[in-house]
Amino acid sequence: MKFFTWAEGPWAVLVKDLQSEFRTKYALNAVVMFAITTLAVVSYSVRAASPIPGQLSPLLWLILLFSAMSGLSRTFVHEEETRTANALRLAADPNTVFVGKLCFNALLLCLLDLVVVPLFLVLMGAKPGNASLFIAVIACGSMGLVSASTLVAAIVAKASVRGALFSVLSFPLLLPVLISAVQGTEVALRGAPWADGAAHVKVLVAFTGAMVAAGLLLFEHVWYDA
Repeated sequence: MKFFTWAEGPWAVLVKDLQSEFRTKYALNAVVMFAITTLAVVSYSVRAASPIPGQLSPLLWLILLFSAMSGLSRTFVHEEETRTANALRLAADPNTVFVGKLCFNALLLCLLDLVVVPLFLVLMGAKPGNASLFIAVIACGSMGLVSASTLVAAIVAKASVRGALFSVLSFPLLLPVLISAVQGTEVALRGAPWADGAAHVKVLVAFTGAMVAAGLLLFEHVWYDA
């Protein structure tokens, strides 16, 4: 019962953000359109060269990364632009806000994965040799992107050049995620067994856990001092 009581707050924040996004569709349109445009250009440019798994995996994660960067910061920027941030500070506990925003970004990136990854495989003519490992790496890598980006989005929400600042601050944090995700995706595309890719999945899971824990510890100071 205590868990369900605690979950009511993040759920309310998530529902509020979903309702706001359904009205404007700003983040959704930005993420999906950027991803599809980039995917079309990349597939047209490189498919004729018959890229190998070592070339496909970084291309996939570059598309996912830059598409995510175009929309994940909106969850806090929107609060500042609509002047609802102060009301949210008064109405909800900081960790409640952080978890709710984290869940919203996770849903947004999950939708991006569902659109981009199948299209990427079809357009590139690629087929994962180890499908379960491929799905695990995509899911864990995406959560790594979300866990780091959500906290950075809160930090830059009030900055005048928030778009550029968001990318600059996010990239150093996301570098371990990108390296493990690219390597794990390559292993999965080659069809190697789980034993060869398990280490990459563990790194992604550990990174996500560390970033979520850091966010829960630091978000209160970021949220009230912003």
